[in-house]
Amino acid sequence: MSVTNEKKGEYDSNPSQNLSAFGALATTLAATLGTGNIIGVSTAVALGGPGAVFWCWLTGLLGMATSYAECYLSVLYKEKNSEGLFVGGPMYVLKNGLRCKTLAKFYAFCTICAAFGVGCTTQANSLTQTTSSTWGLSPHLVGIAAAFATGLVILGGIRSIGSICTKIVPLLGILYIAGCFVLLILNGDFLMQAIFVILEHALLPRAVLGGIAGYSLKQAARYGIARGLFTNEAGIGTSAIPAAASGTNIPSRQAFVSMTAVFWDTVVMCLLSGLVIVTNMLKHPDSLAGVNETGLADAAFAYLPLGGRQFLSFALAAFAITTLIGWSYFGEKAFAYLWGEKNIGVYKLLYIVMIYIGAVIPLNVVWECTDFINALMIFPNVLSLFLLQDKVKAPAASSGASGLKRPKGRGI
Repeated sequence: MSVTNEKKGEYDSNPSQNLSAFGALATTLAATLGTGNIIGVSTAVALGGPGAVFWCWLTGLLGMATSYAECYLSVLYKEKNSEGLFVGGPMYVLKNGLRCKTLAKFYAFCTICAAFGVGCTTQANSLTQTTSSTWGLSPHLVGIAAAFATGLVILGGIRSIGSICTKIVPLLGILYIAGCFVLLILNGDFLMQAIFVILEHALLPRAVLGGIAGYSLKQAARYGIARGLFTNEAGIGTSAIPAAASGTNIPSRQAFVSMTAVFWDTVVMCLLSGLVIVTNMLKHPDSLAGVNETGLADAAFAYLPLGGRQFLSFALAAFAITTLIGWSYFGEKAFAYLWGEKNIGVYKLLYIVMIYIGAVIPLNVVWECTDFINALMIFPNVLSLFLLQDKVKAPAASSGASGLKRPKGRGI
């Protein structure tokens, strides 16, 4: 086991063999940035009204604190595996911090199920739906290509995953943000009105957009918070898994870096998506005729010059691939926790096969099951955050500490 400490600049392992702080952040963003930031916001506005954008944004602000605590504890209680690499996450916090191996195994098992569900089959299905509707590509062909491309990355291990994520994820994020800014400039005359509409519907909803609005405050909060938590995963604990794989032994440093994933994912990306959708609703109300709950983003991006719908489809497809890569690592570490590093090849093979299966089958039942599994993951993770809250220190308070050994956990 590694002994964590807060002494500035200390590493307990060769940093070149572990993820960098930015690599851990990029891996987290790879798993969280994606369809939730686009389709998730679209459904939140359709089902909860424009006010859902505010509540989604608010979950991002509050979720950063949750993510900080998750990542801090995971770095504090991480271990070294048989290859000398750092491993960690909520299962290790539950085992080493709370001394409860049963809950640790339960969380690890749920993480594997979620990896095969929301991280694999649902993303593969979203990928094929997007490519089929936009370019008419065969789901079987896309499924095989996605499985092959993802397999090449995940078979290379965490260094390969981190390397790809640090190169692709920032570029995808910048391209999508740029597209949103172009649309907000084009819809600039309605931007301030959109902000007022969002706040009015979030705090005092009233019908201002005809048949689309008139939602209750309860609906706005319900769907905004649900979609916000779905996309940034704060409280579920998965972002702490790559955070623990970083080479640093300074919990506050890595936690501070990793929590910014929630900021970029929800505070920035989801807010921009919401503003684009609401400004389009105000400027082009006719574009909403016949649009279903997932089509508000598509209707808005149709006004982006030089093939807006193709741009959105490309973004969705690319984000789906990065999510497949990021979630494969979450499930891999959970699988290794339960059955050891020597059996990882079995997991990777199953994951690659599930990508193809997810690409070609209907997934209504899978979505319902994965939502339930995510809820199950929250309980042990939040329990550990509550019982170990006294171990979490703010960056300013811990930056000057030295030689802090792992605290003794409490048994439950």
